[in-house]
Parts: sequence; C-alpha cells; structure tokens
Amino acid sequence: KRGVIIVAGGSGRRMGSALPKQFMMLGGMPVLARTINTFSEALPSADLVVVLPEEHIALWRNLASRFDIAVHRCVAGGKERFHSVQRGLEALNDDVEYVAVHDGVRALVSKKLIVRAALAVEEHDAVIPVVDVVDSYRRITEQGSETFPRSELRIVQTPQMFSAELLRRAYKQEYNPSFTDDASVVEAIGSTITLIDGERSNLKLTTPEDMSWAEWLLSHEE
Repeated sequence: KRGVIIVAGGSGRRMGSALPKQFMMLGGMPVLARTINTFSEALPSADLVVVLPEEHIALWRNLASRFDIAVHRCVAGGKERFHSVQRGLEALNDDVEYVAVHDGVRALVSKKLIVRAALAVEEHDAVIPVVDVVDSYRRITEQGSETFPRSELRIVQTPQMFSAELLRRAYKQEYNPSFTDDASVVEAIGSTITLIDGERSNLKLTTPEDMSWAEWLLSHEE
C-alpha cells in the first residue's frame, strides 16, 4: 500500500510567467501532468494526492480535463511546504504503508528512480535521492570566504520516501523554519536518512533555461 504526495505550489515568478510553472507545457503536456502520469505508471496502485494552492485548484481541474491524466485527488496546500505536506498526508488513505513526496515540477523523474526508491524504503524507512556536486564551493566567513570540500556535499532531489508511520509522526511536530525538505522534518525526530543515487536529468524546473533543457532532453529520449 503506497501513497504519493505531489507538492505543486509554485508561482512562476522565477520562470517569468503569469502561468504557474507546474501548469506550463512541456512536450505537449502540462508539467504537472507528466509528473502525475510517471508516478502512476511506476506505482500503478498508489493513492495519488496533488497539493495545490487553493486558488489554483479550479484552474488545474479545467486544464487537466483536456489531457489524458492518471486518476488523482487535489487538496489545498498551506502557508509553507511543511503545511502542504501535512495536508497531503491527511488526505491519503489510512492503510498506506509507504509514502513518496515529490516536487510537482520535477517532471523528468524516471520510473526507474521511483521504483528503486520504493524498494529501498522497504528496507530503510527513510530514503532520499542525491547526486554528486561537480562545481567548486566557497563558504562565506567573517574574514571573507574559504573553500568548502565538495566531497562532503550532495544535491538533494525528490521523490523522498518514508514509512507512513514515520512520516506521520514527524509531521505532528511544530513547524520550524529550518525544515527545507521532508528529510529534515524526519531527522528532527531523531531518524536516520538513507541516501540513494539520484539522476542528473531529474531537474526542478524553475527558470526558462530549465524548460529549454527539459524540452531538449525529452526530444533526445524520443
């Protein structure tokens, strides 16, 4: 019994678009639709919940009616991502044993990565995909800056997967601004996070350049 929470609260500000980025077209289909369909194909029996700003739900339903999109439910999100995931958890069926939380605009996630994470969470209870850092980094200090070893860093992606019992327990705590993702919420109650290999193509589509790159990747795959 698996549940999927797709969080899609973007505004499109950094994309320079009046249309929220999760609703923009990618390869002839809305970004969010691609994300939903990939999860439905990878985890066919999963209970799938999409969390949107309340003011976007009607717009999404209107847009979704024009495309072939897998069955899903929509719920209104909260002030912060933390509160949106809370509402997604509340909407999931009670018998769900494992939960995946994914960014709605990571539309290029592969079914292979989803399945690998789904298998890993059965053994480790809290699993997140990461990729190696390839750039050099400097840390700002009072004296100026200093090199920070990239071997100690990883880029975090989604889907992040957890046992449902663990994730529900973690999201009962009070919101803290230090929570940057679901893994940080789970760590705050003392749980350990297991890292698995992510995918460089699993982009979080945020800027026009990201969309151009995503279109190129889709055409390349085809």
